[in-house]
Amino acid sequence: MSEHPQRADVIAALTAAGRDSSAASVAFHSAVAAKQDLGATETKTLDLLQRHGALTAKELAEHSGLAPASVTGLVDRLERKGFVRRVKHPTDKRRVLIEPRPEKLAELAPLFDDWAREVHELYEEFTTEELVTVTRFLTGATARQREATKRLTDPGVPDQPLTDPGVPDQPLTDPGVTD
Repeated sequence: MSEHPQRADVIAALTAAGRDSSAASVAFHSAVAAKQDLGATETKTLDLLQRHGALTAKELAEHSGLAPASVTGLVDRLERKGFVRRVKHPTDKRRVLIEPRPEKLAELAPLFDDWAREVHELYEEFTTEELVTVTRFLTGATARQREATKRLTDPGVPDQPLTDPGVPDQPLTDPGVTD
């Protein structure tokens, strides 16, 4: 069964747009991070903690796709900079939670204001049904990107290039989906 040329063109355009979006996202988060003497991974970790609340290091690793050893160093840096604190787990005293410090997170919020306003303006250009489709795509792409991150950061997972299911033995190129 051959693929319709229009679909191939749309997929190529979507791939290019995703790569552009990914590059813009990395640049934006790097600029935000630089304003607070943080790394981009640190700001994304703070975002996870803001959205999910206090998490264990293991939960942070699961949500971020980072290796547990990487999370330990990351939390150490964020704690030194005053953005998080380690607290005892309320029900299991052997475990520790990484808790965001809201007063420090509040310092980051103004850096996102213009961008957030502009994205909300963009939402108005789409129907609810279109936004549902975009959300479904981004959710699926994010799940796959998290799995790809785990494969790259987990020493127990052998390196295996992904292949394009439409082209046997053809390695995938970076589809450029945003984080």
